[in-house]
Amino acid sequence: MPLVVVGISVLILLFLMTRLKLNGFISLLLVAVGVALVQGIPSAEIADVLGEGVGGQIGDTMLVVGLGAMLGRVMGDSGAAQRIANKLIDAFGERYVQVAMVVTAMLIGVTMFYEVAFVIIVPVAFTIVRVTRKNLLWVGLPMSIALSTMHSFLPPHPGPTAVAATFNASVGHTLFYGLFFAVPFGALIALVWPRLPFIKKMNPSIPQGLVTERVFEDDEMPSMAWSLFVALVPVVLIAGAAVTDMAMSDDNPALHVVNFIGSAPIALLLTLCLAIWAFGPRIGRGLDEVSASCVSAAKSMAMILMVIGAGGAYKGVLVEGGIADYIKDFTDGWNISPIILAWLIAAILRVALGSATVAVVTAAGIVAPLVAGSGVHPELMVLAVSCGSIAFSHVNDPGFWMFKEYFNLSVLDAIKARTTYTTVLAILGLGGVLAVEWALDTLSI
Repeated sequence: MPLVVVGISVLILLFLMTRLKLNGFISLLLVAVGVALVQGIPSAEIADVLGEGVGGQIGDTMLVVGLGAMLGRVMGDSGAAQRIANKLIDAFGERYVQVAMVVTAMLIGVTMFYEVAFVIIVPVAFTIVRVTRKNLLWVGLPMSIALSTMHSFLPPHPGPTAVAATFNASVGHTLFYGLFFAVPFGALIALVWPRLPFIKKMNPSIPQGLVTERVFEDDEMPSMAWSLFVALVPVVLIAGAAVTDMAMSDDNPALHVVNFIGSAPIALLLTLCLAIWAFGPRIGRGLDEVSASCVSAAKSMAMILMVIGAGGAYKGVLVEGGIADYIKDFTDGWNISPIILAWLIAAILRVALGSATVAVVTAAGIVAPLVAGSGVHPELMVLAVSCGSIAFSHVNDPGFWMFKEYFNLSVLDAIKARTTYTTVLAILGLGGVLAVEWALDTLSI
């Protein structure tokens, strides 16, 4: 049974990393090879499947994570990140720094990939931790939870947007309905989770090399105007491209230019070039000093990227092994509410495959025939599938490894922190969808 294979592979992976203390990159590759053999993938093809899994995952994340880390280190070494952090602390007060992170993450994350928004905001979170001496998870976890909510629940993120097309749902209406529960639920979990006893026991340190240890005096930092301007450039470019893509027709030539500039790697590359000048020669710092910041960030990211890539290999063998087809056959004929069925299938696929995007697209294809005759608003089906896809993030999710490595957690602590919050968000999201369905039916909309 494929789901049993997934479960056993997870247990083996935990044993290798927690009891044997084996490196995460090696552990993931070993388990991936074992799963491939058990699932019947021909031995001659396993290396290719592993390579495609690593390549697909690194291709998606290396440019974003690498450029984002360099941008964050350049801003950190110049004092720009501390300037923004100090301003947030002044505006919200040290007591409400979590609220500051939630508001920032939701505003930035509503149109940006989790990974992109994460690498843009995390240097500020690291700086706040260093300045206030608060627990890293006290500041960083609310940010991550808010970003997860925005990324997984709502369009124009790729998963929900693709599902909206499958169900012929309005992207605008899906976003409108989803905001009613995504924002309050995401904010609630973001503020509650760091206060839970099992989270408060964790006190990880900031990974070395990703943030400067220097504390700047006020006259040593760039102005708030320049610091904020550089930080917001990728946000404006990426968000602008997302909005333009929804507003313009596909045959408009200007759309291609906007999408090029607004793609995450290009937007971050342009911003990094701007940051190198703005926080280098413009304020009297040599290019060699700024380049040293970029090199330091790249060295610190090497193992993080390798672990994320190995997570992609693990995911790849699960997909190649036909687990999605098994789940499709397994759930065929279940006689329950289409909304609950859509959520369940997406959640099961998420557990088995790891990728939220694969889970939503596959689940949408399975339940799409039910929409026409069910009378359920297609926008609610989109939200049900999207909410299910965030559940149970664990070791087969490359995003899990990014969370673990940036917050310097053990595998078990990462499961306690991330797997729990993603699961609770998914359950609350299902409740929100059912509540919106009840409201629409009551109002006969």
